[in-house]
Amino acid sequence: MTLIRSTVVLLLSLLAATPLAAQDRRVPQSAAELRLSYAPIVQRVQPAVVNVYAAKVVQNRNPFLDDPIFRRFFGLQGGPQEQMQRSLGSGVMIDASGLVVTNVHVIEGADEVKVSLSDKREFEAEIVLKDSRTDLAVLKLKGTKEQFPTLELANSDDLLVGDVVLAIGNPFGVGQTVTHGIVSALARTQVGITDYQFFIQTDAAINPGNSGGALVDMTGRLAGINTAIYSKSGGSQGIGFAIPANMVRVVVASAKSGGKAVKRPWLGARLQAVTPEIAESLGLRSPTGALVASVVANSPAAKAGIKSSDLIVSIDGQTVDDPNAFDYRFATRPLGGTAQIEVQRGGKPVKVAVALETAPDTGRNEMVINGRSPFQGAKVANISPAVADELHLDADTEGVVILEPGDGTTAANVGFQKGDVIMAVNNQKIAKTTDLDKASREQARLWRITVLRGGQQINVTLGG
Repeated sequence: MTLIRSTVVLLLSLLAATPLAAQDRRVPQSAAELRLSYAPIVQRVQPAVVNVYAAKVVQNRNPFLDDPIFRRFFGLQGGPQEQMQRSLGSGVMIDASGLVVTNVHVIEGADEVKVSLSDKREFEAEIVLKDSRTDLAVLKLKGTKEQFPTLELANSDDLLVGDVVLAIGNPFGVGQTVTHGIVSALARTQVGITDYQFFIQTDAAINPGNSGGALVDMTGRLAGINTAIYSKSGGSQGIGFAIPANMVRVVVASAKSGGKAVKRPWLGARLQAVTPEIAESLGLRSPTGALVASVVANSPAAKAGIKSSDLIVSIDGQTVDDPNAFDYRFATRPLGGTAQIEVQRGGKPVKVAVALETAPDTGRNEMVINGRSPFQGAKVANISPAVADELHLDADTEGVVILEPGDGTTAANVGFQKGDVIMAVNNQKIAKTTDLDKASREQARLWRITVLRGGQQINVTLGG
C-alpha cells in the first residue's frame, strides 16, 4: 500500500512539473492516428482566406522613339505607352465587416485592388492602412454590408518548434492551396525583410502568391501571415517566414481605430547587438541581450532610469536575445501602462518600469519638393523623435530626411533613398523642410549637397 501511494505521489509530482503545453502535444500512437486528416480545420478556416489582386498603370517607353530614323521608317508614334502591371497574393479576413490583412508588397503602388473570396466572388477593396515597417496592410471590401467568415488570432508566443501548421494561400495564382509542415524555428531575427525581424520559420511549402496568406495552427487560429521564402530558384525550398499573429494584432487594432499609421510604444534609446568581444568584456557567458548605446533625453527610457551601457536581458519576464527581439517584444506591448524591463548594470540585475507611450511627432512638416532641382518629387520631413524612431536615425540628427524619393521622380533618378538626411545644399545649412524647399527653387548650374546616409556623411556634386 505504501509503495502504491508513493508511486501515485511521484506521478503527480512529475505531471505537476511538466509544462501544460507539453502535456497537450504528443507523437502519433498508432497507424490509425497517422491516417487522421486536417480536413476539418481546412474546411473551417478556408472561407476566411482570400486572394488579393493588385494592378497599377506603368509607363513603357519604346527606346526607338528617340531615334528619328527608326521613328520615320517604322512609323512609330507618340510617347510612352501605358501598360497595366498586375500582381497577386493572398490575404486573411480578420473582421466580419470585410477587413482583410495582407502584405504591403502585395499591394504596393496599386491603382486598383480586388479581393476574391473562396466562393469565387470578387470585391473591389480600398487600402485602409499600410505599415511598411512590418510589411502588413489592411484592406476594406467596398460596397458590401454582409458578415464574412473570419480567422481568430492566436497568441503566437504559445507556438513551439515542432508544432504542426498549415499554410493557405494562392501560390503562382493557381487558386487556393493548402500545404502543411511544422514550425522549424521561432524568433528568426536575421532575415532582413522588415524593421521588426522576429519571424516564425516553417517548412510548409510556400511559393510566390502565398504572400499575405494564413499560417494556421492546429486549433484553426491564425498563427501568422506568410511573408517570404528563402529560395535560390524562386520556388519553395522548405524555408518560409511568417509575421507572428501578435504583431498582426497591433496593426489590425490601429486600422480598426481609424488610424492611418500604426501607433507603437517608443523607448527612446539606441540599442546594439552584443558581440563575443563585448560579452567577454562584460563577463557574460554568452553574447545575448541588447546593449544600450545611447538614451534620448526626456524619453521613456531616460525617465525610467535606463543608462548607456545597460544590458537589457528581459521585458515582462520574456528573455531578450538581441535588439531585434527587444524591438518586437516592445512594439507588441499595448500603449498605456508600463513594461517591466530588466537590465544588467555593473554585473547586477536592475528592474525598471518604462512607460508605454508614443514618440512625439510635432513639427514633422512633411512636404513634396517641387522646385527644379535634384530633390524634385521627393517627400521630405523634419526629424521629430517619431521620424527618427521610424527611420532608425539618432534623435539628435540635424537636417531634413527623405521619407520617399517617389517613383520615377528626379530625386529617385538621381539616386536619393528613403532615410537620406540632407544636411546642406550649396553651402547653406538645411535645418528644416522650408530651408530645402527654398534652396531647391534657386537656379544653379551645380548642386553641392551634403548627405548623411547610414551614419556616413557624403558630399556630392550634381549638374543643374
